[in-house]
Parts: sequence; structure tokens; C-alpha cells
Amino acid sequence: MKIVIGTDKLDMAQRAADTAAAAIRKAIAERGEARIIVATGASQFEFLAALMKEPGIDWTKVTGFHLDEYVGLPVTHPASFRAYMRARFVSKTPQPMKAFHEVNGNAPDTAAECARLEALVREAPIDVACIGIGENGHIAFNDPPADFDTNAAYRVVPLDEKCRLQQVGEGWFVSLEEVPAYAFSMTVKQIMWSHSIICTVPDARKADAVKGAVEGPVTNLCPSSVLQLHPECAMFLDPPAASKLA
Repeated sequence: MKIVIGTDKLDMAQRAADTAAAAIRKAIAERGEARIIVATGASQFEFLAALMKEPGIDWTKVTGFHLDEYVGLPVTHPASFRAYMRARFVSKTPQPMKAFHEVNGNAPDTAAECARLEALVREAPIDVACIGIGENGHIAFNDPPADFDTNAAYRVVPLDEKCRLQQVGEGWFVSLEEVPAYAFSMTVKQIMWSHSIICTVPDARKADAVKGAVEGPVTNLCPSSVLQLHPECAMFLDPPAASKLA
């Protein structure tokens, strides 16, 4: 895993965006298209804004997937990841994307929704996964102890209390009781099958998770530690997030 520490949050985001953009342009040059995964959450605000300004990306040749969505949360809710993606990514690309495949949190049949997404994501390899990690070390909504073994692309997973409290702390929900207990999530293996992974992690509240991901053992009790095993993973940090690294 390559570690890049920016001078501040904006520098971190720009470095991550530069790297992601280069990988997207490379995929388009080599294969005529790029397939990417895009994360949500407060940690991705600056990264996505920087990525939208990157030159030379033909977005008409880019297909996107997002990582996760709360089960049963309408798109009109402020915490909806579908709404987040529409507002901060899909509507901001300089040209319309080839496609962006949303996770339908309101799907009446969750198993069918997972199967639909799996069929789409398996049509071709994923070139770039742009992700973050949670305060509990999760990637996507794979909270500890995460399933490192399933070959499914998406699953419905329970959310642990630390994860749900993070959503309250970031202002997406007023109280813990409002945070859904379950979410659709791309699985650990599916993320790891991406050709390259760009992991952007700002803020001091993520410092313990970063230390576990980078310096700890590979364990499903800190799901992001699995990124140590990926041959093309770069983690971009600001100084507060990197503050507990040796």
C-alpha cells in the first residue's frame, strides 16, 4: 500500500484526484472505456470536487457504480447516498457519463436488487475504486467483523453502532435511532477485485482506523486492513488522519 500525506485536506484531495484521473484516462486509452466505483460521505467532499476539475477525462466513456445505500431510506432523505451521488458527482461531470448505476435503497426485493447490481458490475472489470474508510475501519458498509470470503458483489449487511454514530456525528441524521440498521454494500472481495484503489481519508477522527489499516494485522476486525494486500492501492491522508502512524 502506498501512503501519501498531503499538507492539508485540500492538498490530500488534489493528490488523490490526480491519481484517480490518471488511472481513468489510462483505462480509456487502453480499453476505450473506464469503469469506476465512487464513495460517498463527508470524507469525499474535497476529493470529488477536485476530480470534477481534472482535465482530459472523456466522461462519456465512464461507467460508475456507488458502494452502498441504506435499506429503506428514500432518495429524498438528506442522508441518501443516491441523492449525494446525483448532487456531488453525476450532475457535476463536465459531460454526461456513459452510465451510473445507483443502489436502490427502496427496492422491495433486496435479494433481487443485489442480483441486479451484481450482473451490472460483472459485465467487465472495475478499473478504479475511489473509496474511504470509516471510523470503525470499514470499507463500504462492511463493518467489523467483515466478510472477507463471500464472492457476491453486493449484500445487505447490518450496521454496527460505531458506524451508525459516525453518521449522526457527520450530521446526516439527528439521532442514532434515525439511522437505518441495514444497508446494501459492495463486498470486500468486489472492491479488492478493482484494478486500482484510491483511498482518501481525512480528519483526526479516522486516525485510529488509519493506523489499524496501515500498520495492524490484516483482520476482518479492521476491514480496511485488507487493503494492505492490494497491489495497486494508494491511501491519501491529511496530517490529522496520519497522526498516529509510526
